[in-house]
Amino acid sequence: MCARISNVIMKSFIVYEMEYTGAVPEKTRIEMIPFHDRYYSQYERIYNECFFDMRKALDIEPYSFLSDIRQIKDKKENIFLLMDGETVIGSVGCYGTEIDDLIVAKKYRGRGFGKQLLLWATEHIREYTGEPITLRVAEWNQRAVKLYTQNGFVIKSKEEIKR
Repeated sequence: MCARISNVIMKSFIVYEMEYTGAVPEKTRIEMIPFHDRYYSQYERIYNECFFDMRKALDIEPYSFLSDIRQIKDKKENIFLLMDGETVIGSVGCYGTEIDDLIVAKKYRGRGFGKQLLLWATEHIREYTGEPITLRVAEWNQRAVKLYTQNGFVIKSKEEIKR
């Protein structure tokens, strides 16, 4: 969606804030490990692979956002990895009561790992608080919106991000 102001095109997109309204989260069948620096290169590749198309479609530069481990230095203690041996399958960040950056490597998509990561994050947050669990997702990412709504999340608000 674009709006023309004078001769400048203002681009914007919608972000949903969603809240978990489900009862007790469904138990997961996965085990997660805390982020470790030795997995950063895999994490960076998967992160950029997961968000590249959206960032390009919404013209959010740089399209490949992660390029240095220092970008996540203050966040990495809250990032958890799903592994297959020494291979990162996916990841999710749990920041207080917010779920963020849920990603699954392309090779592993379509096997239910996204749902398992979401359930794990919800269960993990519920271990230490009964406060509302939230996440934010771009309206553009309908696959993620569908995953979240099918697993107990509802849209609480919409925000138009203008750039």
